Amino acid sequence: MSRTRPINCIIPPYILDKLLESPDRDVRQAALDTMLTTARLRGERTVRASFAGAIATPGDGRRTIFDCDEGVTLPRATLVRTEDGPESADTAVDQAFEGLGLTRDFYRQVFQRDSIDDQGMRLDGYVHFDVRFNNAFWDGQQMIFGDGDGTEFSNLAGSLDVIGHELTHGVTENTAGLEYHNQSGALNESMSDVFGSLVKQWSLKQKAEEADWKIGAEVWTPGIAGDALRSLKEPGHAYDNPQFGKDPQPDRMGKFIHLPDTPRGDSGGVHLNSGIPNKAFYLAAVGIGGFAWEGAGHIWYEALRASSADTNFQDFADTTHQKAGDLFGAGSPEQAAVLAAWAGVEIQISGVPKARTFAVNGNGRVGREDGIAALSRQLGELNAKVAALAKDLATIRTNR
Repeated sequence: MSRTRPINCIIPPYILDKLLESPDRDVRQAALDTMLTTARLRGERTVRASFAGAIATPGDGRRTIFDCDEGVTLPRATLVRTEDGPESADTAVDQAFEGLGLTRDFYRQVFQRDSIDDQGMRLDGYVHFDVRFNNAFWDGQQMIFGDGDGTEFSNLAGSLDVIGHELTHGVTENTAGLEYHNQSGALNESMSDVFGSLVKQWSLKQKAEEADWKIGAEVWTPGIAGDALRSLKEPGHAYDNPQFGKDPQPDRMGKFIHLPDTPRGDSGGVHLNSGIPNKAFYLAAVGIGGFAWEGAGHIWYEALRASSADTNFQDFADTTHQKAGDLFGAGSPEQAAVLAAWAGVEIQISGVPKARTFAVNGNGRVGREDGIAALSRQLGELNAKVAALAKDLATIRTNR
């Protein structure tokens, strides 16, 4: 069946729906205008996709930023910054330029990927798109940033993880080509959240345990501190406020949300169910430790490259386990961390027995413990023994 090519927007439809309920007339109007413009662009995306490959030109990942001046016709936008030009007096222009560059450099230095398509694709960004446009999106060729309504959203170019998220849609499109609906679509969204977060962590040189693991905290409800569009660490807890209610993302398969495969149904819940693989990545990253892009990031990137259009959660989980073994060795701590991470979201790796063991639980009774908890406990005990042996050896050497 022929499918409409998606416009990959950072703001999901269920949040825009909430904006339509706002008591503020201007907020309601901005949300409605955003939804109508996005629907129109979705149709244009389908037409452009048929000849995008013919007009794409390699450019060593060179950046070019255009100012739409609140218009919606990209060819009429004004060129405002290039690789060879100075900084702009416009904050949104410079933020978009820097964000595109950091994302490009992240993929180049960490994964040796030559821009979004791995063939030096130029990176074009358009700022000040439309009036009070509450979104940012990748349309298959370029990045477009709205300024937000000034109440619930601020300038969308002001978030590095948003830019990393959107450009990663281009990476996914040029690797696995994950279909944008149901589980493959949720994986598509998850890949963008994962690598969007990693771009920010890489730029800040943060280790996994130091990162906030949030998406869009800088541009979402600027008047409310601490919230975000999504949280990889705690799906379902990114926000909880009177305007939007509680974050509806599930964090495990037992909470999987079934929605219609329509635009209003979030294409089968792609922005919602992405919380499940998001949580798995977070668990793998902190389980491995250190810089997340060096361990879990490489595993997920190789798994993405090995995936296909209809890959589902189970397929992807199995592939990450295999890639962890390929990269770090069968039975390695990294592979064990991946196994534990997927078990943590109720996905069992195919072909790996779910071992059971007995352990003393918190109330002093003997209870059953699943293989992941047992493995974590046993690894902890082994590490403690190694540390004790090292200490004894140091003492022996000192006393010689």
